[in-house]
Amino acid sequence: MPSPTSAPSAPAAATTGYRELLRDSEFAGLYAGFTLTVAATTLAGFALGTIVNQQTHSPFLTAVSMYGATFAAVLGALTLMSVADGKRPRRTLVALQCLSLAGVAAQAIPGLPLAVRFALLLVLGFFQSLGTGTRMGLLAEVVPDSAYATARSLMNITAGGMAILGYATGAVLLRFLTPHGVFVVAAVLTALALAVVAATVREHSIRLTRRPGFRQTWTTNAALFADPGRRLLLLNLWVPNGLVVGCEALFISYDPGHAGTFLAAGSAGMLLGDLTVGRLLTADRRRRCAFALRLLLAVPYLLFALHPPVVLAAVAVFAAGIGFAATLPLQERLLELTPDPVRGQVQGVESAGRMTWQGIGAAIAGGIAQYLGPGTTITVVAAVSVAITVASANGGTRQAKSQRV
Repeated sequence: MPSPTSAPSAPAAATTGYRELLRDSEFAGLYAGFTLTVAATTLAGFALGTIVNQQTHSPFLTAVSMYGATFAAVLGALTLMSVADGKRPRRTLVALQCLSLAGVAAQAIPGLPLAVRFALLLVLGFFQSLGTGTRMGLLAEVVPDSAYATARSLMNITAGGMAILGYATGAVLLRFLTPHGVFVVAAVLTALALAVVAATVREHSIRLTRRPGFRQTWTTNAALFADPGRRLLLLNLWVPNGLVVGCEALFISYDPGHAGTFLAAGSAGMLLGDLTVGRLLTADRRRRCAFALRLLLAVPYLLFALHPPVVLAAVAVFAAGIGFAATLPLQERLLELTPDPVRGQVQGVESAGRMTWQGIGAAIAGGIAQYLGPGTTITVVAAVSVAITVASANGGTRQAKSQRV
């Protein structure tokens, strides 16, 4: 089924280089808002994980606190993700940013019970999942299909870079501020992201003619999951990735003094992988490398069975981070199978599912670590990730049915 033709795009749409993309003020604004949001989320997660670890000394609760917002992402995907394809996506994104700002600012209040903090975490995860779908829907309209992988690569690189900076900055800030002070910094960054998006992003008209809501969300989701090829494609995007994030969620419990180093190493590897795969490889080469990258994502963590020195462990985490670039060819394939009017929802579902599996991975790893210890659990969870990748070896390249979502 042919997809509707997109509206003429801005000048950045004509080329696929990073510089050319950033010359478009609208893409630059969308990108800057995303950058600030990632930085704020990283700082907030690090601060909350620190608070929970200090109060409970529980690997499970610490892991869930760092990635627990991802559990709420699936609620957004199942209920209201069709708002990502509403008639006024810019207004939707601004409203969701306002709600995120309120949630992050609330976390900065000293003395909040942990139950309240976890409730805020889930509410933020819900709104953030809708915001991601809306942002990715706008991205697919701001840039042409030929530049989509480059744009996603740049955003993934930025996510990795901001995570490195965020974790490093968080560790430094905690030497001078309380975790609540770090939440204040995160709130300021969220407010800046809101201001940038409001000032630069315009409305787009290629949207659903039907009113978005619960029924529309379910109708599009049913079509998305109806095809076995698409289901396997999503499996490869979600599960191995989520299990590896579960390994990362144990860093604070594994070695509190070097957790920031490990997290930064993983983010640096992600940055390098996305830069290389997204910018230097053609679409065909990206698809050919997808399976090897998915293996690289988990195999280095098997080294933790030997309880390696810090430097060797950091190198392994860095190498594994490169494997996260496997998402690029899989996301590219998913976009090809999605018509324009529901791109926001489908990309939002993909992102929400990936985030949810990151939360599931963190919960699984944290629960197992209660009995096996962090180091052994990292090895076990990584081995399961490798096994799933091998079992679904054709998932990234399988052709879906000719009829699209």
